[in-house]
Amino acid sequence: MRPARASGGNISGATTGDLVLGPTGVHFLGRRFPCTIGRGGVVADKREGDGGTPVGAHEIIGVLYRPDRMTPPVPWARPIGPRDLWCDDPAQPEYNHRVRAPFGASAEALRRADPLYDLVILTDWNWPVARPGRGSAIFLHRWRRPGYPTEGCVAFDPAHLRWIAARLTPRTRLIVR
Repeated sequence: MRPARASGGNISGATTGDLVLGPTGVHFLGRRFPCTIGRGGVVADKREGDGGTPVGAHEIIGVLYRPDRMTPPVPWARPIGPRDLWCDDPAQPEYNHRVRAPFGASAEALRRADPLYDLVILTDWNWPVARPGRGSAIFLHRWRRPGYPTEGCVAFDPAHLRWIAARLTPRTRLIVR
C-alpha cells in the first residue's frame, strides 16, 4: 500500500483521473460504469454497520487480488493470502486495517469462496488512523449482481472493475458527493 494522506478530503476539483460517483454510475477516464453502493445510500456521517457509502474524496491506497484467480491488474497490487482479514471491530487497535488469521476479534475474510473480493481496490476512508465506529472496509469490488446493494462499498461488473483497476494511478481518488 502507498503512504497515506488524510481521508475524506475536498470533493470539489475532481479531475478526469478521478472516479466520480454520480446518479447514473461512476465516471472515470471519459467512461461511465454502472455500479451499486451501500444499502444506506450516500451518507455524510458514516458509522460502522450503517450500510452507507461515505461522502468525500477518498484516495486509492492499494489494490488486492486473488493470485489463484487472476494476474495482478497493476504492478503495485498485492496478493490476498489465505489468512488475510480486514478488522471491523471498533474496539481493536487494528480497526479498519488488514490483519491475518488467527485473529481474536471481528474481521472480514478477504479470501472468500465466492468471487466478491477476487479484486479489491482499497480507499483511505477512516485510514490509516481509524476513528472507532466511523466505518471500515470501504472498498471498490465486484457486485453480487446489478442493483444489489453493498454494505457501504462501491461495486461494479467484474469486467468493468478490472478495466478500472488496470488504469489506476497513485493520484486516483474516489469522489463521492
